[in-house]
Amino acid sequence: MTSVAKDESALIAALRAGDESAFASLVERHSAAMLRVARGYVSTQEMAEDVVQETWIGLLKGINNFEGRSSLRTWLFTVLINIAKSRGIRERRSVDAEIAAVTGGTVDAARFRPAGDPWPGHWKADAMPSPFPETPEGSLLGNELVAVARRELDKLPDRQRSVVTLRDMYGFDSKEVSEMLEISVGNQRVLLHRGRSAVRQALETYLADEA
Repeated sequence: MTSVAKDESALIAALRAGDESAFASLVERHSAAMLRVARGYVSTQEMAEDVVQETWIGLLKGINNFEGRSSLRTWLFTVLINIAKSRGIRERRSVDAEIAAVTGGTVDAARFRPAGDPWPGHWKADAMPSPFPETPEGSLLGNELVAVARRELDKLPDRQRSVVTLRDMYGFDSKEVSEMLEISVGNQRVLLHRGRSAVRQALETYLADEA
């Protein structure tokens, strides 16, 4: 675990002092991603919202005991996941089943290098994703692509959605995500790769349709 970042010290002090604006800022910053992660563990959106609310209550009650052996956000998401599990984890599907579901419906498995290749699971040279075009309406197109990516992210299997959300939306590293989700680093890597690939495929299809 890394020690708490210096720039978090003021925030932690404000939370311990009961600063409502500091708490509101934290809620605004993290709630959307927390809801996505919680939804991967419980059966309904309403339960996921309850998990997030309970996590915030847990933060307020536990901030005085926070020892700073991890970053505040890592601690926050660890609390979230533990609460989600205690409220009723969905029956876990195997990683292989999740990957099969994604590659069977969104990304052609033939586009990836096979087992035994020096770089298994990576794109084949002749099947690389098409680059996004640069257009005068770049900002508008960018907003459309973000919307498409978010819709596709919501379609991912639960654990893939959690991994992609934590890695790409929040910037957690591989080790942190593996520990929080209680999966191996290797499984985390596969889930991340397949989840990213599915989102990328949706973007490619959208751009092709627009063209």
